[in-house]
Amino acid sequence: MSERVNPIVMPQADRTRQSKGEALEGREVDGLALDEVRRLLGDVSQHPDLLIEHLHKMQDQFGYLSAAHLTALAQEMRLAHTQVFEVASFYHHFDVVKEGETAPPALTVRVCDGLACQMAGGGEMLARLPRLLGNDVRVVASQCIGRCEHAPAVAVGQNPVAPAHVETVTEAVAAGAMRQSPQSMCDYIDYAAYRAAGGYRLLHECTSGTRDAETVIRVLEESGLRGLGGAGLPAARMWRSVRAEPGPRLMAVDIHESEPGTFKDRVLLERDPHRFLEGMLIAAWAVDIEQVYVYLRDEYHGCREILANEIESLLLELPLSGLPPIHLRRSAGAYMCGEESAMIESIEGKCGLPRLRPPDVARVGLFGRPTLVHNFETLFWVREVLERGNAWFASFGRHGRAGLRWFSVSGRVKDPGLKLAPAGITIAELIDEFCGGMQEGHRLYAYLPGGASGGILPATLNDIPLDFDTLRPYGGAIGRAGVIVLSQRDTAVDAARSMLRFFTDDSCRQCARCRADTTKAAALIEKRVWDLNLLGNFSKTMRDASICALGHAAPNPIDCVVKYFSHELTVTARE
Repeated sequence: MSERVNPIVMPQADRTRQSKGEALEGREVDGLALDEVRRLLGDVSQHPDLLIEHLHKMQDQFGYLSAAHLTALAQEMRLAHTQVFEVASFYHHFDVVKEGETAPPALTVRVCDGLACQMAGGGEMLARLPRLLGNDVRVVASQCIGRCEHAPAVAVGQNPVAPAHVETVTEAVAAGAMRQSPQSMCDYIDYAAYRAAGGYRLLHECTSGTRDAETVIRVLEESGLRGLGGAGLPAARMWRSVRAEPGPRLMAVDIHESEPGTFKDRVLLERDPHRFLEGMLIAAWAVDIEQVYVYLRDEYHGCREILANEIESLLLELPLSGLPPIHLRRSAGAYMCGEESAMIESIEGKCGLPRLRPPDVARVGLFGRPTLVHNFETLFWVREVLERGNAWFASFGRHGRAGLRWFSVSGRVKDPGLKLAPAGITIAELIDEFCGGMQEGHRLYAYLPGGASGGILPATLNDIPLDFDTLRPYGGAIGRAGVIVLSQRDTAVDAARSMLRFFTDDSCRQCARCRADTTKAAALIEKRVWDLNLLGNFSKTMRDASICALGHAAPNPIDCVVKYFSHELTVTARE
């Protein structure tokens, strides 16, 4: 699927192919490495936007990216070696081995050190596993792997083990998990079952002329459906904005949820992938999209298998006259690529660096074309809203808010997981009505309403509607609704430290203030006594001088601790 590229969307000015001599930059190409790369890639497109896809194939095949293979890939794609190396070294999931360095072991075990997994004992497991597994297995701390509801989580190769224990991880390694292919996925609604239940009937009504684009967009407009990737812009406004631009138009779908506490896209994909695909194709039809690029989180190997299989079934069985080809692209482990322009850069085969605005991506986006960027959850709702009508969706909600929302809930609740609840529900209501209450012996102490970027709020603010705009006056944000619940056995200081380590690791380093101040702030809050004046200066400069939302949001955990949990700082200072 990823090779189906229409040249019309690739302006000549965007091409970066170079001559053979320029690509090598004086480096001698190893003949054996070149043969291995050619056999691996086969007869596929050499266009630069496939660079990351090709790097994944090499990483999967060889277990790492050697200097010889990177040089060979540069020649094969007619790219500068520096460009290939820069992209390979930018992303967390690529292991670049330079000349003279030792290759990593064949198997890597990644122990999640996200907040929910830390609370569930992931740190202790990380400390024990290296000794138990030996030198033939590499054990590393990993960023959140999107299984917070089953904390602690571990990835053995590409196979998730969640909830994980030392015994289950060692058993997975001993049982042959050294193979790098994902495990068979759970049952889900496949193409045949989805069609039998009325699936794609709505899409057929759209493409056959029974429904017109303006009517469809108006229904979404009146329903109040918003983009659910964090910004919360009205979905209908996004569709109209891109539709008004001259074609050809493209679409980029964000399934890159990699913020601690967020896992809803994975769960919904594992249940009902065609509901998302139908919503995506309806959006493409309404906006007259020429090609669709789906950007999927790399940790979701099973979901990638599901999507690849079901898109193939869809293309074989359903007449899609006039609808666009679908390109499934694989991310490589950079939280920054959840920002829409950074995601677009990554889809183009580049480092995932946010772009300066203007122009907006709706006007100049993927490959320089007008681009509709959507989050998975928004598209998952499209069919439901159009079939049931705008009044149905708008009828839900609490405390003056409207609509429904999927919440990823983890932490100290009895029943963590993905919860469908009214927009505007409070944390107290969400815990009591949808999560079975707090765990035995635990009481609500604090909560993160929107993952790492959403701040940390105290239990005294348990009656604020969880929705867009409602949390902002308190220093919080709903974001992608990744809710992490803390109890009296946890501290907001430890939560803030975890979040700042995450932001430091995932800063793209493009902005000087974000690059420097996330690192400095993370080091300062590890100390017993916090320098509040200096931390306040870092907060201001990061918000003022950063291009994207990571730099703007990174100070939120620190600011919330200072504002709501100053008693912890007093205790820390006296230790």
